[in-house]
Amino acid sequence: MIWKGNDSKTTVTEFILRGFSDTPEMRLISAMFFLFIYLFALLGNISIITAVTNDSHLHTPMYFFLKNLSFLDMCYTSVTVPKALVNSLMGSEVISFWECVAQLFLFVMMCASECFLLTSMAYDRYLAIHKPLLYSVIMSRKLCAELVIVAWWSGTVYAIFHTANTFSLPFCGPNIIDHFFCDSSPIMRLSCSDSHINEEVGFAVGGCIILGAFALTIISYVFIISTITQIHSAGGRRKAFSTCSSHLAIVVLFYVTGSFVYLTPTSHYSPTQGRLVSVFYSILTPSLNPVVYCLRNTDMQRALKKLFIPSK
Repeated sequence: MIWKGNDSKTTVTEFILRGFSDTPEMRLISAMFFLFIYLFALLGNISIITAVTNDSHLHTPMYFFLKNLSFLDMCYTSVTVPKALVNSLMGSEVISFWECVAQLFLFVMMCASECFLLTSMAYDRYLAIHKPLLYSVIMSRKLCAELVIVAWWSGTVYAIFHTANTFSLPFCGPNIIDHFFCDSSPIMRLSCSDSHINEEVGFAVGGCIILGAFALTIISYVFIISTITQIHSAGGRRKAFSTCSSHLAIVVLFYVTGSFVYLTPTSHYSPTQGRLVSVFYSILTPSLNPVVYCLRNTDMQRALKKLFIPSK
């Protein structure tokens, strides 16, 4: 049963996920496409983790953060994509209430943790370029580990708040989520009470976190670009910028798409646009990270070549 009687009211015990598309034919095509993207993301991120771990030349703070980002991206996509693929391929669109709660919590935790980790990576690049003589002293192994722990801890705390804020609303009527995973905006639209206060609170807190992390990242890059422009050698400027351009591209793509969803009030939420944009920041961005980081990074290319084509 979808609803369970409880005195004079009913409570939703499971939800129905719409999936990637509204039509069965497109749903199957979309599922096969995203299966390929998901497997590509897993292969790419596992390759980066393995290459960084095996190559002693990459045991630096920059690649330590990159390895953690790859692990986070694998978890990030694995929270939503496998369930959506199973639902689309098996024709079962049901997700239990508590499974939906867990999925939202884990997804928000990964998303917020990635915000903080990207900020830590920007700070690392700032120190490497702006204060190269003090870099190895400041960016110690202990500080790197602490920054990663803080990123995960902060993401977990925010996920607890965000999940509690969403599911503190009563759900006693419609149970069809117009999305391919449990996200806050389409879930709040199903509440049988006024969700305006919860929406405003979530909007304010989420905005502070997203904009705060983004502001710190931008400040770091202002100093980075200012320092790069003062380098006299064209080769030096090119090398310094190449170490930052990949990270900057990931930051822009992640924040632009994520902000479109989480900084848009529920009253203005469009299911079709929400699904389309969510594909970018929940599937495509984590899948593109390995590609973006390897395109202009010769050290990473060398490590991957050594991994897949070992010398005799």
